[in-house]
Amino acid sequence: MSYGIFSSVYDILTENVPYERIADSICSLLHKNGVDGGLLLDLGCGTGTLSFLLEQKGYDVIGVDASEDMLMIANEKKYEEDSSAMFLCQKGEELDLYGTIDCAVSSLDTINHIDSIEKIEKTFSRISLFMNMGGIFIFDINTPYKHKKILGDNTFVYDMDDVYCVWQNSFDNNEHKTTIDLDFFIKNEDDECYERYSENFCEYAYKPEEVISLLDTYGFEVLDTFDDYSDNPVNAETQRMVIVARKNKTIFKDELK
Repeated sequence: MSYGIFSSVYDILTENVPYERIADSICSLLHKNGVDGGLLLDLGCGTGTLSFLLEQKGYDVIGVDASEDMLMIANEKKYEEDSSAMFLCQKGEELDLYGTIDCAVSSLDTINHIDSIEKIEKTFSRISLFMNMGGIFIFDINTPYKHKKILGDNTFVYDMDDVYCVWQNSFDNNEHKTTIDLDFFIKNEDDECYERYSENFCEYAYKPEEVISLLDTYGFEVLDTFDDYSDNPVNAETQRMVIVARKNKTIFKDELK
């Protein structure tokens, strides 16, 4: 998935995402578990907003995303931010780094965009392969509750100065996925008329316990789970679950899938 037009308006559509709070929460969890710096993998980094915040908080960041269009914007922002972050275009299940990492994060539904539990398992195996012993892996997932009750078959409208977006969701309970259809109306700077563009993609409603069960296979111990990026415990109406895990076992390469 390239997210061509979506990538060009992504930062506008996510202006209300509390990136600072998410970065603070991630750093607090990392510090609590003994990772005060070092090399951090930001898997599904998108346009790099969170990557730059984590770098400013003292981590050396490698941002990885499967979208060249998202990474093109991240690299443009890199020079504006005077950043040393490195960005790589890779899928999670094909992760291939130059050395080991001290921690990894994967935020804002990245895991839900992976289209099979087998690919999630492969992604975890690749993260484990490059993770130092004692390293921390923090990731989030949109819960089935959010897919069914919040995203569901709902339509959302974003009306901003230069972009008008109609976001339509369709939840398939049999396939446990939400199809997202986007229609963008973007103002043309030359004549101030609006041009229409369309894109679509899917999110998958994985059961948290199904995803969490994969971690032990690849040497990770689950330390805690939270209701979003807060100190609150998970409950029946949690929309985004945050999972914190530590690598406590070496998995030899021939054991990895």
